[in-house]
Amino acid sequence: MGVSSLTGWVLTGVDLCDRTETLAGCRVAGALFLGCTFAPGVEDTLEARGALAFPTVPGAPVDTWRTTLYSPDELYGTAAYPTSLDARAYAWSRERGREATLARALHDHAIDTALATWTSGRSLVGVMGGHAAERGSNEYTAAARLGRAISRTHTVATGGGPGAMEAANLGGWLAGQPDEALDEALAVLGGVPSFRPDIGAWAAAAFDVRKRWPEGAASLGIPTWHYGHEPPNAFATAIAKYFGNPVREAILLQVCDAGIVFLPGAGGTVQEIFQDACENYYADESSVAPMVLVGVDYWTRVFPAWPLLHSLAKGRPMEPHVHLVETVDEATGLLSQS
Repeated sequence: MGVSSLTGWVLTGVDLCDRTETLAGCRVAGALFLGCTFAPGVEDTLEARGALAFPTVPGAPVDTWRTTLYSPDELYGTAAYPTSLDARAYAWSRERGREATLARALHDHAIDTALATWTSGRSLVGVMGGHAAERGSNEYTAAARLGRAISRTHTVATGGGPGAMEAANLGGWLAGQPDEALDEALAVLGGVPSFRPDIGAWAAAAFDVRKRWPEGAASLGIPTWHYGHEPPNAFATAIAKYFGNPVREAILLQVCDAGIVFLPGAGGTVQEIFQDACENYYADESSVAPMVLVGVDYWTRVFPAWPLLHSLAKGRPMEPHVHLVETVDEATGLLSQS
């Protein structure tokens, strides 16, 4: 290792099986080993010398001490979807017991840390919207064009699932490509409109698009295994997938420092509108991030969130930053001015 003392160090997920002699020659009091592997008997020796060693949790399909976000390739793998990491983690998320509960909490804490590293130095705009927007629909196409436009000046962040979320991440992936590429990609994806009834076929179409245009721009997805029946989309280059949905919801809104666009959606999107509104309501003017609701009729008549949001904002620092527009082009224009 080249050092004589590990005091104060935190080592995560390191294979130390062939470092027994080196560890024996180091001061380890106060060192923290998270999910590391050792030769037999070494872990007890380290703890006797003042170190703390936390092993991985037996039976957990995920690395509870991981240091990076997920990629689509890691979650889907190369086998059939039911045997993928994503599917196995969802099945395990429904288990009860202290060890499983602890493992999920440790995992989500690790994702928090990895996400903070990934977002550092980036300016993120969130795109929120319903999972029901099918590939080939006008709603899906509009969300894809929105994501593409945003990605030219910011990094797109979504809830990481299907529907409008996938579309926005798709637009982000193709931000550097000509208009024709997005049209072709939409046509390919339109052949498998929904993840129902076959998640595998739905994901395969997305990976086909990625192969055709392999140099995708960075974007973020923050899904949850709480809604594990909704698979993560393959166009977010970094996926911060959580087991705990309340934590995931708060983090999703928190990282979108450059504003959020709310496309038509139902319960989840309405919840996100007012969670974001609460943050902006109590924020000082320097901390308010724009909120743009797209769809005048939708947000005033179908789900009339706008009248309440507008009333809530009145007289507050957030008032000039809350907008209702008809099209995604108008939304893009507002965000480019902020």
